[in-house]
Amino acid sequence: MATFPLKILTPDGIAFEGDVVSISCRTICGQVELLARHIDYCTALGMGEAHLKLEDGTLRSAACMGGMLSMLSGECRLLATTFEWADDIDKERAERSKAHAEAELARKDMDEHEIKLAEARLKRALVRSSVASRRNS
Repeated sequence: MATFPLKILTPDGIAFEGDVVSISCRTICGQVELLARHIDYCTALGMGEAHLKLEDGTLRSAACMGGMLSMLSGECRLLATTFEWADDIDKERAERSKAHAEAELARKDMDEHEIKLAEARLKRALVRSSVASRRNS
């Protein structure tokens, strides 16, 4: 299968660098999958799962929260605000965060800003829980 170079960067450093068959992730406009020989492309990332397919068929999953994705001259770059591989996510902690965010949202005394923050925390916890459950994919 055709591959292309991918580099995933975060504020903490390089999360991945190597050749892949594909990368799929959530953008602000929906899910996108890039393959070798994709046209030049640039988009903002949303909050969701990222999936890499390596040349040997291995699938790797991660939680990806915000950033930019680009494919320029056959080279792909993912600059993520937060990028966590499935193996690095503490599933119990993600479940506790989910329960905490749900409890926050159940409060009646929150203003609109507090509600939006709690909704974002819940979405992040849901993504992290989902990715953690894919550890052996």
